[in-house]
Amino acid sequence: MSDLIANTVGTAAALCSITSFAPQALKIWKERDASSVSLKTYSLTVACFILWVVYGVMTGAWPVTFANSCALVMASGVLIMKWRFRDGDPEEA
Repeated sequence: MSDLIANTVGTAAALCSITSFAPQALKIWKERDASSVSLKTYSLTVACFILWVVYGVMTGAWPVTFANSCALVMASGVLIMKWRFRDGDPEEA
């Protein structure tokens, strides 16, 4: 397989991983409601991305490290909002 094809597939995978959390994050932020988000699932997702980042650093696979770092930031943002908005919008209280 050529490097161009492998890099194209890797880039597509990275973009999908990074952007897959954006709609959920925007919805939670706009509605100030994270009741539809599973705390256990997002905790596991964040743990997985942490492990992928560590793996990428350990193996020197910087595309893996970068893509999973970006996805980690997005997933962590959703997890933080889940904690922050667990009882509704704190601004309304």
